[in-house]
Amino acid sequence: MAEPLPVVLVVEDEPQMRRFLRTALEQHGYRPVEAATAREGLMQASGRNPDVILLDLGLPDADGIDVARKIRARAQTPIIVLSARGRESDKVGALDAGADDYLTKPFGVEELLARLRVALRHAAGTGGSTDAVCAFGDVQVDLERREVRRGGNREPVHLTPTEYRILATLVRHAGRVLTHRQLVNEVWGTHTGDQTPSLRVHVNELRHKLEKDPARPRHITTEIGVGYRLRVD
Repeated sequence: MAEPLPVVLVVEDEPQMRRFLRTALEQHGYRPVEAATAREGLMQASGRNPDVILLDLGLPDADGIDVARKIRARAQTPIIVLSARGRESDKVGALDAGADDYLTKPFGVEELLARLRVALRHAAGTGGSTDAVCAFGDVQVDLERREVRRGGNREPVHLTPTEYRILATLVRHAGRVLTHRQLVNEVWGTHTGDQTPSLRVHVNELRHKLEKDPARPRHITTEIGVGYRLRVD
């Protein structure tokens, strides 16, 4: 018996965007379920048990950030925000409210599909969050042994305790964007002051130790004004 198609709940009020998403999803092996309002989206999220939610921020009856917060309060379904808003504060607000990722409109089908694959891997428990060993580029991170190695000979890489905690957090959420606040809370704790400048310094050091070209990082990438993402593909 064939596996059921992953269900993607699309919460989007613009008919043209819904048509675009419906076509893209159906052509690539997903089953879209649509909602045009926040109220309908919350009902569908509760009743249809989707595998992934695509959530527009600009809904007619509520702010998408509030919707993300309500969904996250009762379910761990991956949420990918669709944002026409260029403000970084909107993206950060959505991610801090519980969204897993975001796409800024307009976006291409391939980018959408890549984000969906990451979301489904995490939902299935096969993403970076549960793998004991994560590899990207010529780097291998063993979370169980707390070892980081690089190159063909797998030479050990010396990281400071803070650098390792940052890297381990990125590895556990590989493929997903993490805000500065999320990383600071994970590494330094929730009761510390603003450690964002220190975070930037440590990420820069990580890039010099792990990236082939630290000035043009391929794996530890910056989401401008928002945070960082570890790309393992």
